[in-house]
Amino acid sequence: MRLSELSDQTGETLSSRQIFILSGQSNMAGRGGVTRERHWDGVVPSECHPDPFILRLDANLQWEPARDPLHADIDTKKACGVGPGMPFANAVRKRVEGVLGLVPCAVGGTAIKEWARGEHLYENMVKRARESVKGNGESEIKALLWYQGESDTLTQHDAEAYQVNMERLIHNVREDLNLPSLPIIQVAIVSGDEKYLEKVREAQKGISLPNVFCVDAKGLSLKEDNLHLTPEAQVQLGLFYQ
Repeated sequence: MRLSELSDQTGETLSSRQIFILSGQSNMAGRGGVTRERHWDGVVPSECHPDPFILRLDANLQWEPARDPLHADIDTKKACGVGPGMPFANAVRKRVEGVLGLVPCAVGGTAIKEWARGEHLYENMVKRARESVKGNGESEIKALLWYQGESDTLTQHDAEAYQVNMERLIHNVREDLNLPSLPIIQVAIVSGDEKYLEKVREAQKGISLPNVFCVDAKGLSLKEDNLHLTPEAQVQLGLFYQ
């Protein structure tokens, strides 16, 4: 999925304040640069540098300058580091005018069933998305970036139910945000329990709903834990969206 295609899908040029929701689990929240001692090393790749025209919605629903770790006050039970959000936003900034708004919502270790309508994670994501455009008629949610699924590789039941659950999430979030054509850009996972990893990947790549796009993380480098992307891989992933 390229930025130019996203503009074509909406029928508009990307201008003014453009909002992107970042959601899913730990690889979206960002574990790049997090050490074995579960501390972030503080190293920020050049592609992740702050920009005064890139903002993030913090946990208190206030806009502030965006910088890694984007999810530090959202995914609070684990150390957060470099994720795909900042390299993505910096790449977008080269193509658009105005302010970009990032809405971090990802929480590590969460399965797709925890993102069902009525569950806290889902309702909080919708609340934050609505807040991001409140009081600014020129703000517009442009896409939901979704990286999740590793926790659904643990059992055959969860893996087999993944596609139905993901399609339901897409329907629900579009309905609840009153954005029936909201682009959803999901990542086909590269890590998890090998026994059911391919089944979840097949489910992700098999979704054929309108305006749903898939970026494949296969081939990106993993940390020593064989689960989380390295900072370099997170940068690559963010740039895939260009």
